[in-house]
Amino acid sequence: MADSLLTIPCTTVTGSRATLADFRARALLVVNTASRCGFTPQYQGLESLWQRYRARGLVVLGFPCNQFGHQEPGDEGEIAQFCELNYGVSFPLFAKVEVNGAEAHPLFAALKRRAPGLLGSQAIKWNFTKFLLDGDARQVRRFAPTTRPEAMDASVEALLR
Repeated sequence: MADSLLTIPCTTVTGSRATLADFRARALLVVNTASRCGFTPQYQGLESLWQRYRARGLVVLGFPCNQFGHQEPGDEGEIAQFCELNYGVSFPLFAKVEVNGAEAHPLFAALKRRAPGLLGSQAIKWNFTKFLLDGDARQVRRFAPTTRPEAMDASVEALLR
């Protein structure tokens, strides 16, 4: 099952195809994001994690989602520009996805099965839910939207050891 997580096709914000395996990371942080959300300032913390740990093998991956309160209404170009101009985001961004329901992107469907939320729920409750994976995608840990990226250092460090 771990291999399947790494090989699920995704589309980048620029329209290229990619998989998690393409990043050859020791740790991956997959986040459903939004530009008009109360948690949007977490982009800054995500960028800080990326800058702090990327040389050691962490890759942060942002997947914009408009399913929660229509908080990501823009197209991919607008999203990329917003993230770069407002938060200096340089980590990889992907095309908008759905994370819940029948149209959920296969990556998020698989992540939810591997790391259910509170009380075993597979649904993602809001933007900025985070999934931290080891480089082989054998370990998957889920973090709530309220978990600030700055609070994830110990978990990231553990995977990078």
